[in-house]
Amino acid sequence: MKLMNAAVFFILVPTFTPALDPLSTSVFMGGAAVAWQLLSPHSWLKCSLLECCNIEDTLNLSVIKMDLDRKVFGQHLAVQIVLRALSANTHSKRPRKPLVMSFHGWTGTGKTFVSSIIAENLYQLNIPRQRFVHHFNTVLHFPHLSHVHLYKEQLQNWIRGNVSACPRSLFIFSEMDQMPHGLIDSIMPFLGYHEEIDGVYYGKAIFIFLNNAGGDKVAEIALDYWRRQKRREDVPVKKLQYLLSEEIFRNRDSGFFHSQLIHKNLIDYFIPFLPLEYKHVKECVRQELHVQGHPEDEDLIAEIALAMTDYPSEERLYSSKGCKTVASRVSLSI
Repeated sequence: MKLMNAAVFFILVPTFTPALDPLSTSVFMGGAAVAWQLLSPHSWLKCSLLECCNIEDTLNLSVIKMDLDRKVFGQHLAVQIVLRALSANTHSKRPRKPLVMSFHGWTGTGKTFVSSIIAENLYQLNIPRQRFVHHFNTVLHFPHLSHVHLYKEQLQNWIRGNVSACPRSLFIFSEMDQMPHGLIDSIMPFLGYHEEIDGVYYGKAIFIFLNNAGGDKVAEIALDYWRRQKRREDVPVKKLQYLLSEEIFRNRDSGFFHSQLIHKNLIDYFIPFLPLEYKHVKECVRQELHVQGHPEDEDLIAEIALAMTDYPSEERLYSSKGCKTVASRVSLSI
């Protein structure tokens, strides 16, 4: 209807313009051109000034790889899997199912950071993207166990409505280890292999789950490799992903406890975030000094990183909090 009205408007423009002087005519025609651009559903002007869902993929994998390599420390396995997953999904014009990734690791290892980098790069630069990135925090959005049935209905309606508005929507669920059991299974129909559900196509949507559950298993395997004098780069990805899926399926402290999402293989990638070593924490401190506008101080960097490397108690190989408290430690030390 908007396009039809715009067409009629332009047909009538020559009828009106002769009565105007040349300057007024130029202004009038310029305003008409702007109006036409704003009425077009995917015009460049509308997408520049307003929030616009560009169905065509704008994710530049080389740029996101550069961001991940430059900003994320000690997570070669996670970065490799994320890039491979995004590449496979975005290269398909019509993916058969949504991309579903589950991030697992200790706090401070980069799970939230990586998801934010994906969100920042998912849409064209200078286009407001908040409308198409949906972040659910379990503690904030699903606090009451007695309201699970209501949450299920609300969650289904939210996902259905937003994917209808923008097929390339991103949904991030944090604190999954505190998710009420059974709640996440309510979105199971949207994650499967369907052409459409009630006229809505979900194949371009992306779902990311952030989970501390499974972090101990990841750390256990990484520590075992270190004790056997093997490199962390040699940790077998496929074996680790399988162990993660088994761990969180059986773990009562996991939002995926006995979840149908795992039982029906709807999670495409279980992505391990390895515990951070002393050298990785040093890079976090170095970056934080830069962010806070301070010069690099190698002695201070080493001091903070050494104090944070506390696990296990004998070897003190890893930081049990990752880089979580680096910002506050830097602020207190300057």
